[in-house]
Amino acid sequence: MAFGVFIHRSDSIYHDSPAEQYQFPRQYLRRVEACVGDWIIYYEPSKVAETRGYFAMAKVQQVIPDPAAPDMYLALIEPGTYLDFVNPVPFNGADGLVERGLLNNEGRISGRAQSAVRALSPADFNRIIDLAFDTSEVVLPRIGVGFKEEQAPFQFEQSRDRVNYIGSRIVRDRIFRRIVLRAYDERCAITGLKLINGGGRAEVSAAHIRPVENSGPDVINNGISLSGTAHWMFDRGLISLSDDLEILISRQVNDLDSVHGFINKTRRALQPSRQSERPHPRFLQWHREHCFKQ
Repeated sequence: MAFGVFIHRSDSIYHDSPAEQYQFPRQYLRRVEACVGDWIIYYEPSKVAETRGYFAMAKVQQVIPDPAAPDMYLALIEPGTYLDFVNPVPFNGADGLVERGLLNNEGRISGRAQSAVRALSPADFNRIIDLAFDTSEVVLPRIGVGFKEEQAPFQFEQSRDRVNYIGSRIVRDRIFRRIVLRAYDERCAITGLKLINGGGRAEVSAAHIRPVENSGPDVINNGISLSGTAHWMFDRGLISLSDDLEILISRQVNDLDSVHGFINKTRRALQPSRQSERPHPRFLQWHREHCFKQ
């Protein structure tokens, strides 16, 4: 087993779904097989507009031939392991190249940087992960989960410590909340309101469109920022969204006038500015088919 980097573009021609599968040609088969059972980091090239750099991590479950494309393969992602980074990490950071294994003996970037799949050293993996989750507010537990409220920044000694810790449900929920609320500017997508309590905390939550208990991944386009009432209605199928984000109201709503007054005047959900962060039609369809009470 080995860590790896998988290059993925938001405008990829490959049949990629980073939380589920990664398509690649035969030339990378051995490199991908080396990552089976281990963690990889997704990287978006600098040539992509508004590149995210190193933007997510996931665990490779298995590799299979692509049944729909000759001489192509699929790296299947272990369900529930994909996680967007709180802080996307640039290729070149404040201290220079982040993935230092790409440097040759002369200290220059080698041709390996062009490889769509490449091995990643534990040291480089640790460096990227530390930069990606460099925020005690999100990653570190609070009172009641085994740590004191005030403490020095948490230090990891081994790569496995990092991924085991970040992989815990309580930490993943905090990370998911942070990235979703940031994408929506801490506003409720249904009402359009941005309410901040006396402690400076936004009164919205990060809702999974397809819930975790129903195999919904912790990927940003499976998330939406909702206030308490909107979240309650969304989870119970009283409201849903069309693929173009029109707000759908169930016929089972008993006070239709109040709900019309509750949602924002455009009758469409607010959406993130980045296309890659907007709710994916696949998850919206799941919600309409399995939750929405038409």
